[in-house]
Amino acid sequence: MKLIFRWFSALGVVAPMLAAGCTPPSLLITPVSGRRGLTETEISRDSLFAFDKIALIDVSGTIQNGSTMRLFGEGENPVSVLLEQLDKARRDPLVKAMILRINSPGGTVVASELMHDEIIHFKKSGKPVVAVMMDVAASGGYYIACACDEIVAQPSTITGSIGVIMLMFDVSGTMQKIGVRSDAITSGVHKDSGSPFRPMRPEERQLFENVVKDMYDRFVKVVDEGRPALDEAKVRSLADGRIYTANQAVELGLIDRIASLRETIEATKKRVGVKNVRLVAYQRASEYRPNYYAQAPATPTGNINLLNVDMASALTPPTPQFLYLWTPGQ
Repeated sequence: MKLIFRWFSALGVVAPMLAAGCTPPSLLITPVSGRRGLTETEISRDSLFAFDKIALIDVSGTIQNGSTMRLFGEGENPVSVLLEQLDKARRDPLVKAMILRINSPGGTVVASELMHDEIIHFKKSGKPVVAVMMDVAASGGYYIACACDEIVAQPSTITGSIGVIMLMFDVSGTMQKIGVRSDAITSGVHKDSGSPFRPMRPEERQLFENVVKDMYDRFVKVVDEGRPALDEAKVRSLADGRIYTANQAVELGLIDRIASLRETIEATKKRVGVKNVRLVAYQRASEYRPNYYAQAPATPTGNINLLNVDMASALTPPTPQFLYLWTPGQ
């Protein structure tokens, strides 16, 4: 076991309180397990005799297959954490269903595919999966939702943005102004395609457009398979990158219904034929979740940084990225 000390008062606050005759709490010592594995937390219980469980798993923030970078260290890999949670829910015979709560504008193509495929694999256990969209479940967030048995949104959810974006940069004009020139030696004419240090040639643009089209076709196929009521032609007519409100998404068949998280939990209980359940979540030992609206912190001991800085990326020239991502303003 290890001790985590949390100070709830600073000297500037304590002194006035003492002068006023108040006795503030000064120190809280909380014993926390040193294990790094996920632990199960009971968020709510319908009754004392509730044994069956529904697992609540979150996908939030930008989706990537790599550790999130922070000023004083690395965060977790979202794909790895999701797989760890899915495995824990799959192996527990008391878990009868899973609610996947999505609050994400999407992310990289590969990370979205990996999460989608892992949810498909989880469903082979026979346990239904219900996606619940929160503020935003767009692009890669919607891609993941299409792996679920049912998609539910909040009344004000933004979803859609079905498509692919490739982010590229051209800093050659700036380099000319400051007198800097890039000189790359390549083994082939297209080896430095997408370089930010020179304008893109027409033939290079065509190559990248072909790659984007192939990834777009994959996205359309996933939506077509995940939404049986829509055929491929209909999906393509909706998949022009635009976003949709929850009401629009219901009318178009992109989601199944609009409901609150509480209503979704009740509907999931009926779906699996149980009356009383325990709603559980999986998290690191030091994390606290008082109810089902709370999300676990991004780092095991909380995020103490005011700035989210990735120094490694700052020192690396920008490279092309293929994204299932809603990026307004790009």
